[in-house]
Amino acid sequence: MTARTAVPTRDTGSTRVAKALAWRPGSLVTVAALLMVAATLVPLGYIVSTLVSTGLHETAELVFRPRVAELLRNTAELVVLTVPISVTLGVGLAWIVERTDVPGAAWWGPAFAAPLAVPAFVNSYGWVSAIPSLHGLWAGVLVATVSYFPLVYLPAAATLRRLDPAVEESARALGSGPFAVFARVVLPQLRLAILGGGLLISLHLLAEYGAFAMIRFDTFTTAIFQQYQSSFAGAAGSTLSGVLVVLCLVLLAAEAGVRGRARYARIGGGAQRGVHRIRLGLGRIPMLLVLFGALAATLGVPLWTIGRWLKIGGSAVWNTVDIGESLGQTIGLAATAAVITTLCAFPVAWVAVRSTSRFARIIEGANYITSSLPGIVIALALVTVSIRWLPVFYQTAATILAAYTLMFLPRALVSVRAGLAQVPIGLEEASLALGKSPAATFFRVTLRLTAPAAAAAAAMVFVAVATELTATLLLAPNGTNTLAMQFWQLSGELDYAAAAPYALIMIIASVPVTYLLFTQSRKAAGL
Repeated sequence: MTARTAVPTRDTGSTRVAKALAWRPGSLVTVAALLMVAATLVPLGYIVSTLVSTGLHETAELVFRPRVAELLRNTAELVVLTVPISVTLGVGLAWIVERTDVPGAAWWGPAFAAPLAVPAFVNSYGWVSAIPSLHGLWAGVLVATVSYFPLVYLPAAATLRRLDPAVEESARALGSGPFAVFARVVLPQLRLAILGGGLLISLHLLAEYGAFAMIRFDTFTTAIFQQYQSSFAGAAGSTLSGVLVVLCLVLLAAEAGVRGRARYARIGGGAQRGVHRIRLGLGRIPMLLVLFGALAATLGVPLWTIGRWLKIGGSAVWNTVDIGESLGQTIGLAATAAVITTLCAFPVAWVAVRSTSRFARIIEGANYITSSLPGIVIALALVTVSIRWLPVFYQTAATILAAYTLMFLPRALVSVRAGLAQVPIGLEEASLALGKSPAATFFRVTLRLTAPAAAAAAAMVFVAVATELTATLLLAPNGTNTLAMQFWQLSGELDYAAAAPYALIMIIASVPVTYLLFTQSRKAAGL
């Protein structure tokens, strides 16, 4: 927020107090934000304490061994291959949809956001069902690409929509062809979208378990899970977790360093006019083939597989009692986690928006760093903490809800922070100057204006929890069978027909939030 206007015209003592109260986070908010930071440091503290207790010599032996080298090679190859392919696919599809006169441009946009509604482990299930021999590195690259390329497509498409068309028109007027304009003018301005999307894909690759376990491709996350099952809280598993944490932090630092401090903005709103679309002519046919091929690989295969298994299984696979129980437990956990996570995001967002100090940046950044850690690391940390110091919470709903909050707090924080940033400070100042307490002002003014953003935050957390697998498998209380857990159990038993209804319900539950993300990206582009 760059400017603020107080409603009272005279700078009286009450007005000055109102301004201070409206801008400055109170002690209660600050303490709540600090508690959240302390909670987010638990996984990192767990890893560090475990490695320290293991000892330098034993830790070095566990790190510098062939198995770790193999996992490191697999993970590095997966990231190095998947990220460029996903970036190329995402940017290429965004350019075709937003910059050419390909038929159905308005329809292709939401179509290429839709793959986000299909969890990666469901995509793996679809491809393995279609090609049973699918396994190994290139299988992992395939499944990861069709699952995560929208993380590049959405920001790239949004950036292309809001770019100043005058720059491209000037380049064309100077004799540059379409591809030269793209390479010299458009691509550099997509840098932030590419780096941000590439970072998100990389972190997902480090954290994903189900998709790679199903195609029998070993990564750090699958190895940690196997180690956990064979020797709970063993030194080897903790060492692998430590290496994985280091990889996450390296990726975060690398993205920040490559991104730098460059700004990509124009002064003023610019002319609100359409961008000149390239006429494809006969080239429409191959472009349409590319679009249909991408859609078939990303949505067609999993949906066709689910439909095929539902047809094979018939009415027998629709066990309404088990499905209803799993759906009820999933909705209960997801709804509770969504409310808790959104509430926890408010104090952190308040400090981030209403303070410009380094302290505020640290509080906000700590949550993003922790959320970049794989769910299995967070789950192992909470299991260890609950067993050693809080046994009353071991294998209870409180522990799994805490894990969901730590994992998905940034998803809520982004939306809540944006909502708070758009609240006119003048309205809060006026309420305080009229004698309302800070609490009454928050509920009557701030919360009402932030409610749409908070609802969007809760919706995103809800779907993330409803389709979460790794942490849920480790932390779910006895008797818990969410949709993801039931799907994983049945698919692990190769009962693909019985697993199909659970996969379909998870996709249906994810569609509304996927559409929300797509509409938000269009709003960000001013459309």
